[in-house]
Amino acid sequence: MSQVDAPRGRTCSRTLRSVALLTSGVLALPVLAACSADESERTGKAAAPDIAAAARDKVADGGTLRWAIDAMPTTLNAFQADADAATTRIAGAVLPSLFTLDKSGRPQRNPDFVESAEIVDREPKQVVLYKLNQKAVWSDGREIGAPDFVSQWRALSGKDSAYWTARNAGYERIEEIQKGASDLEVKVTFTKPYADWQSLFTPLYPKDVTSAPNAFNDGARDGLKATAGPFRLGPMDRKAGTATLVRNPRWWGEQAKLENLVFTAVPRDKRADALAAGRVDIAEIDRGTATRIAGAAGPGHASGQPSSPAAGRTPSKALKGGAVPHGSGDDKALAARSRSVSAYVAAQTALKGYVVRKSLEPAYTQLALNGESGPLADARVRRAVARALDRKELAETVLSPLGLPADPPGSHLALAGQNAYTDNSGALGEQNTEEAQALLADAGWTPGGLKKPAPAKAGSEAGASASPNASGFPSSAPQSSGRKAGGDAASDDGLYIVGDDKPASAVHGPASGGTRILAPAPAAAGREMALPGRPGSDDEARGAGTQDKKGEVAGAYAPRGTAAPVVAGAVGKNGKPLSLRFVLPSGPGSEPLRAVGAKVARMLDRVGIRTEITKVADAGYFKDHIASGNYDLALYSWPATAYPATDARPIFAKPEPASDGSLLVEQNYTRVGTDYINQLFDQAAAELDQDAARELVRKADARIWAAAGSIPLYQRPELVAARPTVRNAGAFGFAAPRYQDIGFKKG
Repeated sequence: MSQVDAPRGRTCSRTLRSVALLTSGVLALPVLAACSADESERTGKAAAPDIAAAARDKVADGGTLRWAIDAMPTTLNAFQADADAATTRIAGAVLPSLFTLDKSGRPQRNPDFVESAEIVDREPKQVVLYKLNQKAVWSDGREIGAPDFVSQWRALSGKDSAYWTARNAGYERIEEIQKGASDLEVKVTFTKPYADWQSLFTPLYPKDVTSAPNAFNDGARDGLKATAGPFRLGPMDRKAGTATLVRNPRWWGEQAKLENLVFTAVPRDKRADALAAGRVDIAEIDRGTATRIAGAAGPGHASGQPSSPAAGRTPSKALKGGAVPHGSGDDKALAARSRSVSAYVAAQTALKGYVVRKSLEPAYTQLALNGESGPLADARVRRAVARALDRKELAETVLSPLGLPADPPGSHLALAGQNAYTDNSGALGEQNTEEAQALLADAGWTPGGLKKPAPAKAGSEAGASASPNASGFPSSAPQSSGRKAGGDAASDDGLYIVGDDKPASAVHGPASGGTRILAPAPAAAGREMALPGRPGSDDEARGAGTQDKKGEVAGAYAPRGTAAPVVAGAVGKNGKPLSLRFVLPSGPGSEPLRAVGAKVARMLDRVGIRTEITKVADAGYFKDHIASGNYDLALYSWPATAYPATDARPIFAKPEPASDGSLLVEQNYTRVGTDYINQLFDQAAAELDQDAARELVRKADARIWAAAGSIPLYQRPELVAARPTVRNAGAFGFAAPRYQDIGFKKG
C-alpha cells in the first residue's frame, strides 16, 4: 500500500497482492536532494535493500539469469485487471518508465527516457512539460513521442468503455496532450490540478498497443510488437513456463550486462525444490525455505537454523536417528525412509549454493475489522480491539527471528523513509488494557452483560433495569450522549460507520444481500470517484484531525469518567458474549499469519473479547471472505505507494450506497469510512504544493487511525534466495530494479 511526493503504487499489481496484497504526485521539484535531519526524524528510515550491489565494471558481461515468478503472466498490459507481478517485472525491463522509485520509496525522473519533466503552468490550468531523451526509440526504430502519450491517454481516460482498463486515475483529469516546441517535447494540460502527475505514463506503451480497443484488450496478451528498454521480449513458452528477455540492440543507455533474462514460473511451495534442482538462480522465498537454506549453510548462519533434524547430517546418521515405522523391521519402509532422507540431504547440499538476501517489502500487513454490521459496526468496539493490541510484540513475532527491524508502521498511507510518512498512530493510542475495557463498557459490553436481561417491567422500573448499573458496573460509568442505549449506533464524534443503522444480528457476506464489490476491473476503473455531494457532519468538518497535546484525535477514547471494569472473562451484552469471527488462511506458506493471529486472539481475550478462529483455504481466502465481507477480523496486506492521494483513496474511501440498498465498497473491504476522509484525499490529489499536500495526507491518515477499521501491524519481510555470484538483484525493498546492471560477479 503513498502520498504526495512519494511513490505511487503500481495499482495494477496492487489489485490483489493484498493477500497479498492484493499492490508499488507529485510536484517536480529538485529531484530529491538529501534529506535534512528534521525530515529524516519525521519520515524515519527505510530498510536498506539487500542486492549485493556492485559497480558495473565489477559485473561480468553476458550470461543468463533465471528468475522465478509465480506464474506466467496472462497479459503484458499492466493496465488490465488481470495484470500481475510478472506483468510488472517484464514491463519494467522492456518498456519506458518515466519515473522510478529509489530505495526510500520516492519517485525519481528516469534520465534514460526523460531529460526533464516539470509543471510549467498552474494558472489557469496545470501544464506539465516533458522533454524526452533524444535517443529514445522503440525497438522498431520509431521515436518515442507525443503520439504514444496521446494514444495511452485516450485508452485510459475512461471515456471509451470498449477499452478493458483496470484504472483511469489521473488520466481522466487530462484535457489535452500536444507536441511542444519540438518532436521531443510533450505538453500535458489538465482540466483540474493533479498532484500525482508523476504516476502517469509509467509504463508507457507504444501507440500500436493503445490506439484501438482490440489491440489494447488482446494485442498484448502474449507479445509486444515494439518495446523500449535494456531488454526486448523474446520467446514466451507457456508450456515450459518461461518468458525470455534478450538484450536490446537498439538500447541507447548503458548496455544490459546479461545476454538473457529468463522469468521462470515456479509456484511458491515449489521454490525450494526448484532451487535445489538448479532450475533458477534467484527467487523470492518464504521463511521455511529461508530456514532450510540457512540450515544448509551450517550452524551459526545469520538467517536461522535447519528446519529438519536431517539437515546437516549424513543419510546414515539421519536414518539411525529416526524411528522405524510402527517399530517394525519392514525393509520396504526402511528403504523408503532411506531414499527420502537421502533426497532431503542431497537437496540440502544443493541449497548450500544459495544465500538469503533480506529486507522489508514495501507492503504492510494489517488487522482488518469489518465494520459493516455486528459489534464492529460500533466504532468504540473497533477502538477497543485496537487498544488491546501490542503491535510491537506482533511485529517482533514475524520480523525479529529474521533479524529485520520490527517497528510497527505508524501510517496507512506511507512507510518509513517515504516523504509522506508521519507516525499518526497517536490518533488511536497505544496498547492500553484499561482503555480498551472502558471503551467496551461505554459500548455496553460488560461482564455483567452476559446475564440474560430480566423480563421487561413497566414504567420507571423498566428504565431502572436497563441502566448501566444493572450490568454490575460502577455508577460512575455514564451513558454517552447521542447514542442509542445498548445499541450499535453511530458514535458521536463525527465518524460515519458503515452499517450503523443495521441490526447487530445481521450476518456478513452474500447471505446478507448487503454488499457489492468494486474491485479493480474494467467497470470499476471507469467509475468516477467524485466527491460526495454533501460534506461530513458538522462535528467532523470542524473537529476531524484536531489533536490534543499527545497528538491523539478526540473520539479514540471512552468518555471521561467511564470506569474500566476488571474483566475476568468474556464480556457480553443482553446475555450474548462478544465473539468475533477471525478468518485466517490455512496454507503451508501462511504460518506467520496464523502465528500473529493466535497472538491477536490472546490479546483480545485479555480484555474479554472472544474470537472464533476459522482457517480457510488460501485460494478462497481473499475472494470468498475478505472481498465478500464474510469475516469480522482478518489479516491481509496492502502494498505501499508513492501516490496515496490517488492509490489509497479506493482502499479507505467511505462505501457508497447503491440504488438497491447494497454497498459499493471499491477496495475498502473493512466497510469503514467517512465523508471527511474522502474530502481530504480529494484535496490532497489536487494540491500542487508538496508541504500542503503532505499535511492533507497526514490528516487523512489520522482520521483513518481514529476510525479503527484497519490496524497496521508490521511491514512484511522480503526474503530472496540467490546464487552468491548474482549482483544487483535480491531484496530490493522500495527500489525499482535497474535491469541493465543485473548480472554475475566478474572473475
